[in-house]
Amino acid sequence: MLTVRDLTCTRGGAAVLAGVGFTVNAGEALVLRGPNGIGKTTLLRTIAGLQPALKGEVLAAPETTAYASHADGVKDALTVRENLSFWAEVHGSTLDDAAFDHFDIADLKDRIAGTLSAGQKRRLGLARLAVVKRPVLLLDEPTVSLDGFSVKLFAKFLRDHHLAKGGAAVIATHIDLGLDLPELDLTPFKATEADNDGASDEAFL
Repeated sequence: MLTVRDLTCTRGGAAVLAGVGFTVNAGEALVLRGPNGIGKTTLLRTIAGLQPALKGEVLAAPETTAYASHADGVKDALTVRENLSFWAEVHGSTLDDAAFDHFDIADLKDRIAGTLSAGQKRRLGLARLAVVKRPVLLLDEPTVSLDGFSVKLFAKFLRDHHLAKGGAAVIATHIDLGLDLPELDLTPFKATEADNDGASDEAFL
């Protein structure tokens, strides 16, 4: 479903990762590991097409990927239901009760999002994944602000709903999700000065 070949990623115009390559097939997930600042977010953004690669290629069918950053992406003035309805409409999808049930927010449907706790907002943000219905999920620290129970909810959604139905995922996280998933340590791919050939001084967005 997703293949990354010899990818060099830049941040602030300088290469941070070089020579990254992997394949994730249907029903598989890959966990990205490495110290803070190594380039996990930059890699995910590059794979998602939000910033250009300096070198290499990303092979995925058009309109198959969905990127979720560690920000919640929640509109505070809308209710929980209205937030998910908005994302469903944007992606030409439908909103059903499963999206609420996966992340234990069914009793919050009519709450204004701005009144939710940090953990509740995070669960609402993750519920978007059940709405957009893209087969390849690119997830940047998806469990930030979540307690242990909510981490298990996310892991169950990923395993039993997304992967079991033929989806795939690439996840940057420091948290043990309790799933037996392969990991890729990005430390060996840290870029050197030689990898900066062709880099620009563009600002990181």
